[in-house]
Amino acid sequence: MKYVLVTGGVVSGLGKGVTASSIGVVLKACGLRVTTIKIDPYLNTDAGTMSPFEHGEVFVLDDGGEADLDLGNYERFLDIKLSRDNNITTGKIYQAVINKERRGDYLGKTVQVVPHITDEIQDWIERVAMNPVDGKEGPPDVCVIELGGTIGDKIFSPHNDSGILDAGDIESMPFIEALGQFSYRVGPGNFCLVHVSLVPVLNVVGEQKTKPTQHSVRGLRGLGLAPDILACRSTEPLEEHVKVKLSQFCHVPISNIVNLHDVANIWHIPLLLRDQKAHEAILKVLELQYAGKVPREPKEWTERATKFDKLKTPVNIAMVGKYTGLSDSYLSVLKALLHASVAMERKLVVDWVPSCDLEDSSAKETPEAHKKAWKLLKGADGILVPGGFGDRGVQGKILAAKYARENNVPYLGICLGMQIAVIEFARSVMKLRGANSTEFDPAATSPCVIFMPEGSKTHMGATMRLGSRRTYIHANGCKSAKLYGNATSVDERHRHRYEVNPDMVPDFERAGLQFVGKDESGRRMEIIELPSHKFFIGAQFHPEFKSRPGKPSPLFLGLIAAASGQLEPLLQSSCNNLIKASMTGKVPKWKLYPTVPVKNPLNSLVNGYYPNGTGIHT
Repeated sequence: MKYVLVTGGVVSGLGKGVTASSIGVVLKACGLRVTTIKIDPYLNTDAGTMSPFEHGEVFVLDDGGEADLDLGNYERFLDIKLSRDNNITTGKIYQAVINKERRGDYLGKTVQVVPHITDEIQDWIERVAMNPVDGKEGPPDVCVIELGGTIGDKIFSPHNDSGILDAGDIESMPFIEALGQFSYRVGPGNFCLVHVSLVPVLNVVGEQKTKPTQHSVRGLRGLGLAPDILACRSTEPLEEHVKVKLSQFCHVPISNIVNLHDVANIWHIPLLLRDQKAHEAILKVLELQYAGKVPREPKEWTERATKFDKLKTPVNIAMVGKYTGLSDSYLSVLKALLHASVAMERKLVVDWVPSCDLEDSSAKETPEAHKKAWKLLKGADGILVPGGFGDRGVQGKILAAKYARENNVPYLGICLGMQIAVIEFARSVMKLRGANSTEFDPAATSPCVIFMPEGSKTHMGATMRLGSRRTYIHANGCKSAKLYGNATSVDERHRHRYEVNPDMVPDFERAGLQFVGKDESGRRMEIIELPSHKFFIGAQFHPEFKSRPGKPSPLFLGLIAAASGQLEPLLQSSCNNLIKASMTGKVPKWKLYPTVPVKNPLNSLVNGYYPNGTGIHT
């Protein structure tokens, strides 16, 4: 097993996750099987209880793991399926060590950070790196590890005379020590360290400055880690003399200094690495041989990046949410919209609409914001209400759903967005003024959304309905069924603790709201549709988590198609291709990835659609 460690210095937010994912792409293009691990030094067991404002979105895995958003980048870039163990946190490590101590595994030893915590980190990495994530048998060839946080920043304070201190990431020190030991454990030729750093330009001087990177590398070396490759972030391409200076003072060969300058879209990053022969530098450090001098051309990446850059015709989607102040809160939703818009050859324009600003109270308190929010909503080609928790901004989301329903504007509601659509329908169409979710009003007279009976009201972490679950599509000919290739069942990822009240479903259906998708019991509602509407769909699951650049989520594809006037051709094309395939007997066979942990791969397809929900192909 070979290991590539990606660290970051100077400042956070440099794009270590995208860099790690892109490294995986170029190594995969060299014919290697790649897996990934993300290390988050925070004390939380997982990201499940974190506010999106604190840490961005919570990415949900097939096995129900609530993980850092970077695991979403890994899955999208590499088209793999990870498990909860691919996200290491301080909380998980300490919990594992304490459990061992309670069992008596340490035989009376004094349990310490070194060696017990550091050994647990190393053992965890070695164990998880061996798990296949691409649906094939046997272990991967390379494991790309991303260490969260920054290393080697300089902070000067009365209590820090040396000036070398990690920028607040004290909790990351055991991981840094463990990784230093790990590089020695696996030996030369099996470990490559890629350090992502910043080369800023001061406006006053107008030249690229190397000192921040020099200090970052010096701090890294002081912690026992030496970079093999420098990945330098900058606004413009690095000048040659800057590379020479970095090589001289950071003790890294010029051929191992890679420049990741700003690009039009992140799909260019793997191509940047390829063009600068980063794969050759990594393979040389890892003592790996590969066929030919150049990796297999990642054609799909080149074509996708070029196609994206050429898109001109816009499609405006209003994103109505409560976390609109931080786009990372909806990162997977944004990526799913992007995948679908590129597939439909439209340039995506996301109009951020804070749901609070749509509410009547906002008209009095912040009239300008209220006016702007409604202008954006009414000017959109489609409306999307994503998931969320809590009652703040709920009324604004209800108003957005009502506007979409009454004005025949394409609407997609995800998780809470589906529940919002149900509440609005109950209030406006069924005239149930007391309709609400018990999440927002425990004493609601018409509780159309209720707490799931198996949920916990005392513990928040990992107590929701999580991970991949099967949805059975009951209504033949509905839009959802057509988008999913007329599949009778699909597997999508969930993250919720409230559900549509099954006792009220017959009343909803008599009023015209169809529940076209249900779970295996038939009592848990998964997909809603308004048949008379152009496109009005709500899903209890999160289809965004399985969207891929070349395999967009069917529901997002439907939203973009409806918003750009292409829905009917899309649905007709899907049906025609499936009919043609069934008549000729040439039903396409697609590569399948089983739900992790890996068991026997799936043996059959449903009408050419990935049953695990990764995408639709016709």
